[in-house]
Order: sequence, then C-alpha cells, then structure tokens
Amino acid sequence: MSLTEQREGIEAGRLDMFVDGAFALTLTLLLIGGEDVPRSTAELLQTLGGIPAFAACFFHVTFFWHGHVRWRRRCPQPDPIGRWLSLLLVFFALIFVYPLQMVFAGVFNALSGGVLPSDFHFTGDPSGPRTLFACYGLAFACMAGTLTLLFRHAARRAARTGHSTFDARREMRVWSVPALVGLASAALALALPDSAPHWMWAVPGFMYSLLGLIGPVVNRFNRRYAGA
Repeated sequence: MSLTEQREGIEAGRLDMFVDGAFALTLTLLLIGGEDVPRSTAELLQTLGGIPAFAACFFHVTFFWHGHVRWRRRCPQPDPIGRWLSLLLVFFALIFVYPLQMVFAGVFNALSGGVLPSDFHFTGDPSGPRTLFACYGLAFACMAGTLTLLFRHAARRAARTGHSTFDARREMRVWSVPALVGLASAALALALPDSAPHWMWAVPGFMYSLLGLIGPVVNRFNRRYAGA
C-alpha cells in the first residue's frame, strides 16, 4: 500500500468515525427517560412505556446511518464533495432528532389512549400538527436527499474510473423515494386549511406508508438495467 493510499484510508476512517459518533449521540438524545433516573417501580414502568416510541426512533436513525455505511462501500476514497455531504447529513440528523421523538411519542400516546407516556400531545389546534409534520417532513427529506446526492456522487466517481455505476445509481433512486415522500408530507401539512377535519391531520403521517414504493422502484431499476 502506497503512502497516499494509507493517508486516504486514514482520512476516510476518521470521517466515518465522526459520522458514527454523531449518529450515536443522536440515539443518546432519544434514550427513554432522558436524564431522569426512576426512583420507584411506578416511575420505572412509566419510563418503560417510552420503549415503543424509542424503538421507532431507533429504526429511523439507524436507517439513515446504514445508508451512509452503504455509500462508503461504493465510494471508499475520500474527497471534498463526499466529506461535505457526509457532514451535511450529520447536521440534518441532529436537527431531525427532536421532531422525530415528538412525532412518535405523540403517535404512540394517542394510539394507546394515553397509556404510553409522552411530553408531547396532539391537540385540537391545527398549528401544532402542521408545524410538527412540516419540520419532520423537511428534516426527513433533507437527510434522504443528502444520501441521494452522496450516491449520485459515487456513481459519477465510478463512471470516471471505469467501474460499474449500477449499485450507486440504484441506491440513488432508492433514497429519492423517502426524499420525495418527506417533501410531499411537509407540503400537505402546510397546505391543509385550519378548517380541515380532525382526522385529516393524520394524513401527512400516513403518507410515509408510501415508503413501500422503494421495493417496486428497485425491482423496476433491476429489470431495466441489470442486463446492461
């Protein structure tokens, strides 16, 4: 291994450790109970009631973290564009953590009829769900959009070096789906009138079921380009 390759490997490793640490910090901010240690069994049970919301948040954070891991596999050499896009992903992740926790704590609290605890509660005031879903959708779209740009960059680098761009282009299309879903959810939340029925304020949240389109997008891409 040449000195240049060794230096590039160290630089890429330092960036990955920074990204991993930032995502670990994000999960720490989501810990059930926060800084409060239960002082009784009743408080312990109350704290454990936050596990479903934490599990959903944990999945979403690791969903984006693993996207960066997959990007590194396709773009192992460091470069300025990849570095700045990775740092942008961390920036958006630290913004994403609070609306993420508020959304799922509120959702599980509402679905359980108040049994599962939450410091945030949906009320009849439409400005609350509108602001929350708009912030969540924009942060979600920004993170997915950043990963889309990372894989687009990986595809361009692969093309310049004569390597296959198939995997990077497929991942780029995969991440474009959550980016568009997040934008659509945020736009709908902002567009709903104050006089909209109460049930319609749940529609921006249910729009994330459209993430199921990722499978058809991947299958269509594979059928179209796998043989090329």
